[in-house]
Amino acid sequence: MKVLVVGSTGMVGGEVARRLASKGEHVRGLIRSTSDRAKVAALKAAGVETVEGDLREPSSLSAACRGVDAVITTASAMPNSWQESNTIGEIDREGTINLIDAASNSGVKRFVHTSFPHEPEPGYPLGDAKAAAEKHLTKSGLEYTILAANYFMEVWLSPALGFDYNSASATIYGAGTNPLSWVSFVDVARTACEALSRSEAKNATVPVGGPEALTPLEVVRLFEKTTGKKWSVQHVSEEALRAQLDAATDEVQHCVTMLQLTYATSKDFGMDPSKYLIRDGLKSVQQYAAEVSKQTAGV
Repeated sequence: MKVLVVGSTGMVGGEVARRLASKGEHVRGLIRSTSDRAKVAALKAAGVETVEGDLREPSSLSAACRGVDAVITTASAMPNSWQESNTIGEIDREGTINLIDAASNSGVKRFVHTSFPHEPEPGYPLGDAKAAAEKHLTKSGLEYTILAANYFMEVWLSPALGFDYNSASATIYGAGTNPLSWVSFVDVARTACEALSRSEAKNATVPVGGPEALTPLEVVRLFEKTTGKKWSVQHVSEEALRAQLDAATDEVQHCVTMLQLTYATSKDFGMDPSKYLIRDGLKSVQQYAAEVSKQTAGV
């Protein structure tokens, strides 16, 4: 099988490309002329063919899709690629639609789109963009799989978002009592690879989460047990998040705050593992805690 991976220099896309290549698949990774050279070199070293293209340039996508059996896209402007010339509308909405059209016109059979659980639009820029692209995909005639991935533990349980295992302190959005099925990006990548051939993933939206649902407060207690340290906890109230949302000056701030508010208020992120595409070997928060605790200790 020949697979085009879009987002191949990103966290999930890079893992997808390397996994498929290690299994002997012919993998083509879409990169930009501005892509990190070290990441591009790592893809090539893993046996990935690279081709330059841009979701904003349909002609480059047609060339990238030529001769391809399947497409997996993990690309998003959020959060690290966003800039005024690279917005959510241009990448997550129009860019993904461009890619779907290029795949359809090139005779691609299977299309796997990485997304997350979200309300039907209108909602907020990222959710609306994903919804528009997914609607286009379902009407494209392509065999499709949409991955509804939960909150990534490597992102949301990291110092970047206030979960600082280095200083044993945590910022929790809301009361911290809603369960979330925290998922590892590795398991999202594994699911994307499996979706290429699994019949139950054909023309389906597949939930992707971790092996158990834990509230943020339960996660803190788990880290306390793992590290042997008492953690300090700071809560950001729903009211503060809504005020932050009202004060947002760009779509990145708006989307990040909306995701924080969803974390604080939604009761729909405690997923049922029996509905996952893969259920074995899923990384748990406990395993993640042990890993980052060793790193913090310098082991």
